[in-house]
Amino acid sequence: MDDKKMRTLLFVCIGNSCRSQISEGWGKYFNEKIFNNEFKIYSAGTHPAGWVAEGAVLSMAEVGIDISSQYSKHLDELPIKETDFLITLGCGVSCPWFPHKELVEWEIEDPVGQPIEKFREVRDILKDKIFKLMKKAY
Repeated sequence: MDDKKMRTLLFVCIGNSCRSQISEGWGKYFNEKIFNNEFKIYSAGTHPAGWVAEGAVLSMAEVGIDISSQYSKHLDELPIKETDFLITLGCGVSCPWFPHKELVEWEIEDPVGQPIEKFREVRDILKDKIFKLMKKAY
């Protein structure tokens, strides 16, 4: 193994119930399958919903990724105090902040309360964005 430092990715939104949970699932999947576990992947929110949206769990299960054991958590609960990449997912208000080296801002519509088709659309948008980000950072 070369001397590359492990990089961290933190996906944040307000409730940590959907977009950031899907993002954490994709990040962990790509990390294991493609990027040789070179990343640490986290998600959190400023006002955790206390649950993960059923549509998020179901839409990820459709592509073979199990996020059913993930849970909604606050930024203060993370085992890190800084991240390499802080990825915000479109908050509609002031986005969550966490110490970071690089800020990535994505405006992704929140599918909570919408039909499963919207969760699938968000899942697929995030898949492409996350893969490209991780490939660039690898």
